[in-house]
Amino acid sequence: MLNTAHLPATLRHADIARRIPHQGAMCLLDSVTAWDTQHIICQASSHHAPDHPLRAHGRLGAACGVEYAAQAMAVHGTLVAQTLAGENSANTPPRAGYLASMRSVTLFVERLDTVAGELSIRADRLTGDDNTVLYSFTVQAGKQPLLSGRAVVVLDASALALPSSTPLPAAAAAASPP
Repeated sequence: MLNTAHLPATLRHADIARRIPHQGAMCLLDSVTAWDTQHIICQASSHHAPDHPLRAHGRLGAACGVEYAAQAMAVHGTLVAQTLAGENSANTPPRAGYLASMRSVTLFVERLDTVAGELSIRADRLTGDDNTVLYSFTVQAGKQPLLSGRAVVVLDASALALPSSTPLPAAAAAASPP
């Protein structure tokens, strides 16, 4: 079992902002209320903000909940990396992560800005390796489900890039079909 004793059990907004690239109003999460190496639970109330950065045409669509889940996954990934780094975690910059795919996303409501109360965001790491992680996620308000789905996160996408191709000799290039 990994030792998480050097990391906080819960985090506030400022602690989250230090661990993800999103800053200012785009850091949507208020807190991390629980986490371990396999899951994270976060809370947010920013969906009520009239100046929410994802609002469009005066509304915050339910699909914007994917960004809440993605930020929860980002915080989780950083916390797990800091766990693996141990006491040296302060010197370990977080790795960039990119949403590579979303699957089975189900929206149970049309809008988030009309949802009363706080959002609860849960992300569960289903499987993964050093470069890709599969998460399932749910966003709910109280017991009301708002959206759910699965996401593949690619870490350090440059490590997955194909090697640069060597140019063909001129004779081979001329013989190759277009």
